[in-house]
Amino acid sequence: MQILNKFFKNLTSALLILVLISFVFSFFFGTKTKDPENISLSELSRKVQSEEIKKIEISDQKLLITDKNDKKFRTEKEQEASLTETFTNYGVKPEKISKVEIVLVTSFFGGLFWLSILVQVILPFLLIFGVFWYMSRQAQKGMSQNFNFGRANVRLFVNPKEKTSFKDVAGLNEAKEELREIVDFLKNSKKFIELGARIPRGVLLMGSPGTGKTLLARAVAGEAQVPFFHISGSEFVELFVGVGASRVRDLFVTAKKASPSIVFIDEIDAVGRQRGSGLGGGHDEREQTLNQILVEMDGFDRETNIIVIAATNRPDVLDPALLRPGRFDRRVIIDLPDIKEREEILRLHMANKKPAFGVDLKRIAQRTPGFSGADLANLVNEAAILTARTNRKEISQEDLSSAMEKVILGPERKSHVLTQQEKEITAYHEAGHALVAGMLENSDPVHKISIVSRGRAAGYTLKLPVEDKHLYSRAHLLDELAVMFGGYAAEKIVFKDLTTGASNDLKEASAQARRLVMHYGMSEKIGPLSFGKSDELVFLGRDLVMEKNYSEKVAEEIDSEVRKMINGAHETAKKLIVKKRRFLDKIAKRLIEVETIEKEEFEEMLKMEKKTKSRSVVA
Repeated sequence: MQILNKFFKNLTSALLILVLISFVFSFFFGTKTKDPENISLSELSRKVQSEEIKKIEISDQKLLITDKNDKKFRTEKEQEASLTETFTNYGVKPEKISKVEIVLVTSFFGGLFWLSILVQVILPFLLIFGVFWYMSRQAQKGMSQNFNFGRANVRLFVNPKEKTSFKDVAGLNEAKEELREIVDFLKNSKKFIELGARIPRGVLLMGSPGTGKTLLARAVAGEAQVPFFHISGSEFVELFVGVGASRVRDLFVTAKKASPSIVFIDEIDAVGRQRGSGLGGGHDEREQTLNQILVEMDGFDRETNIIVIAATNRPDVLDPALLRPGRFDRRVIIDLPDIKEREEILRLHMANKKPAFGVDLKRIAQRTPGFSGADLANLVNEAAILTARTNRKEISQEDLSSAMEKVILGPERKSHVLTQQEKEITAYHEAGHALVAGMLENSDPVHKISIVSRGRAAGYTLKLPVEDKHLYSRAHLLDELAVMFGGYAAEKIVFKDLTTGASNDLKEASAQARRLVMHYGMSEKIGPLSFGKSDELVFLGRDLVMEKNYSEKVAEEIDSEVRKMINGAHETAKKLIVKKRRFLDKIAKRLIEVETIEKEEFEEMLKMEKKTKSRSVVA
């Protein structure tokens, strides 16, 4: 079908070209002047005798005559006599002949005549032949593509301008050490072989999206002095069964010819998913492709000097046979960067930018926990765009802060103008969050409070941990649960009514309370038990519903404990707001006045509030 479409497309193009050529020929050769009048030699002699002729042009046997009125005539001279002799025979006097300009024209025009004949007659046939020859070549090319359908679209990294080294990758020291050892093995394999060590078959890079898996692969390509082939996992899978397996074979044949070499397969989960499990487990094409990868990496033939590096952000869906030693011997986990690594990444991306004096990247690193390397690169780029938009030459601290908030919450919505009542409700809502967070000992500190709309939020309270955390205590999670109800409780206490502004807070609080009970074992009544499967995204190859491994009675107890935690968090927030109502009013009025309260100002307000409390206690 594709070949037919291409044929008709080429045929249409050929017809358009022929129409255009016909138009050109008709333009150049169709607009001819009127042919000269034929006269006899006797008539010509009479005109010469009467001095009516000004010029005679002789071309072979043809005569082109021009009279004194610039009228053209033509005739042919006698073959066996010259023109002067002919005129003398017709009785023209020599002095009359001398008054006529006689010009002898070379045979060039005769050749031009034949050339014009060739152009008008033969050239169109040549063009038609050329068009059909081109169409046949295209058809042959389409047929040859069918025969090359099983060839892998593997690309060899050879561009020195795009060379990336491990120095260009900030952080990820453990991952770089593992990969540097792989590169060293290929460069200096002798010292490893002498100790009996064998070359690793494969390295699997596992990490969240944007953590730098492909960047590390580029660094390996830049560091290695061996051929580096790269391909995407999705390029193996096709509609026809067996094509993917054929491409895998072609990939490894190509890599073996250039061995020792490295093959990088990006997003290997596209073909490496677990076989025979759930919906999608019976995809013959994908399973045959995976089987061929398994055989090529560690099958009957082990005499290969190829290292396969693969990247995925879903290692949980990969087939166990793919993960066993002998195939992917090493699994390199690439975590989200900590505060020190975030600062290094920011400095790396700011290297080709123009920061203003006094820009503190450490402060931005502190405010971006959970950001991946790609997020930080996007942050710096957004700051540069914001700077260029305002026609400034240097990126300031405010630009970086605004870019960070844009990445987290979305763009600032200046057109979203709140009414005075909505502005007041939003101010008290965000003040409630900030007050509860500031008063509770185990909650994260407040970095910014704002009632400027960003994304879908009318306002926001930015809370960030002092340092990166990997473990969270029950006290911290319960305090954070209470902070989520700060805005809800403030609206209810101050305005005696509720709005839809707390809907997202309630959604997050309900999910957090359920995790506390069902997954973290932090319910005193239910105890250290975990229920249901972990929160995994639905994908083809696993069950589409969460497994329910508890009874209806236990489900009622879970619901009861979730409600108890929710009510306890709400009660904690409500007591704090009632007790600190004056402080709540102070924060809200300041927000209405300036719209944004930064960390330093809020901490100063909080410090004054605590001093006031201590004085009242002493009194």
